[in-house]
Amino acid sequence: MIPAGVVTGGRVTHETGSVDDIAAVTPESQRIAVADLLSVPSVEEAYVLSTCNRVEAYVVATDSVVGRAALDEFFAPVNDDAVVVADHNQSLRHLLSVAAGLESVVLGEDQIIGQVRTAYEDARSAGGIGEMLEAAVTKAIHVGERARTETEINDGVVSLGSAATRLASETVSLEGATSLVVGAGEMGRLAARSLAAADVSELIIANRTTSHAEHLAEELDVEASGVPLEALDTVARKSDVVVTATGSEEPILGPQQFAVDEEATTDATEQVVVDLGQPRDVVPAADSLSTVTVYDMDDLETVTEETRAQRADAAREVESMIDHEFELLCEQYKRARADEVIAAMYESADRIKNRELETALSRLEGEEFSDEQRQVIEAMADALVNQLLAPPTRSLREAAAEDDWSTINTALQLFDPDFGGDDGPIAPSMSSAGSMATGTQLEATDDD
Repeated sequence: MIPAGVVTGGRVTHETGSVDDIAAVTPESQRIAVADLLSVPSVEEAYVLSTCNRVEAYVVATDSVVGRAALDEFFAPVNDDAVVVADHNQSLRHLLSVAAGLESVVLGEDQIIGQVRTAYEDARSAGGIGEMLEAAVTKAIHVGERARTETEINDGVVSLGSAATRLASETVSLEGATSLVVGAGEMGRLAARSLAAADVSELIIANRTTSHAEHLAEELDVEASGVPLEALDTVARKSDVVVTATGSEEPILGPQQFAVDEEATTDATEQVVVDLGQPRDVVPAADSLSTVTVYDMDDLETVTEETRAQRADAAREVESMIDHEFELLCEQYKRARADEVIAAMYESADRIKNRELETALSRLEGEEFSDEQRQVIEAMADALVNQLLAPPTRSLREAAAEDDWSTINTALQLFDPDFGGDDGPIAPSMSSAGSMATGTQLEATDDD
């Protein structure tokens, strides 16, 4: 069957909304979010990418109106100003750009490519990946891999964890500092490694599962230890630098973990906290303490802008790479659609050929044919079909390459792919082909 869907994408990111906006639309899980989108009538495929600085959803629906309605509901918890909804071409190209790291807070960061892969697996397990998104997401992963192996887009600061370390170093000296990382997941691991490389004297990893924290501590080339979250009241107060990166639904640190009796002591030291949690790990009120400076995702712009300037040349290389790969993806879709129309046409013609051959041979029942003679007759019938269908085959492929779907519809009418009689249609009806022509011609009005 010819793919008859249109891709529509929507997103709330660090560029369009606040930390709280992203938190408001963050799903319970990517898999559940995909299942929810698939429950919308006429939504055929779905893919959801949820990270600490973006929530993106892509759907394949019968037309763009259906896709936009599904995404409006998905992003309903935030104001429209924080949401970007894009049509077919724009959505596809943006997905390639995301995987290449061009849309990240830290330009070219490596973490996003793994997140795109994980989201792909989650969508597959939820039944959300069909022909269109299979091609799109695997192409995005391919582009992301090329960008990192063929350009210098990921030189230097390559993660939010290392960006957090850089930001903290602008407030306090990291050399000889006591540091605390809350969360032993991928983001916490990156932050811990970055802090260890910055010559801190002691690194504490706090995590809900203490064994995970201890395991991460053993990997670091610095004096490090793992503690449970229950120890935060003690370890947070004595840490010069705190980086949080958990998936907690509620803040886990507040003013009470940092507050000191300033009247009773004269050696209160300055602390810096970088909150990478999504939603927030740190109550904003902690920033009101005189000795505590709290940074969140929005504050990383100073570091990321510097990185962006350093990688400008590499980014231009990646943009050109994306342009080329996007064109290849478009051609892939076009070839698939044209080839399926052609296959349907040949299947219909072959069925008619076989029926007429059997009729003719049955009328010559009294004649004696050798196997060789029968093969000659069948070969002649095959040759007639191939010669008759060769010109329209070329026309269909040329029309698809030029987005000329009216020619494809005309060819379908002339060769009547529904002429199979009582056996039913072999190819899509004219109404569905027309829908495909107007809906999935790669949205000529749009032009990742």
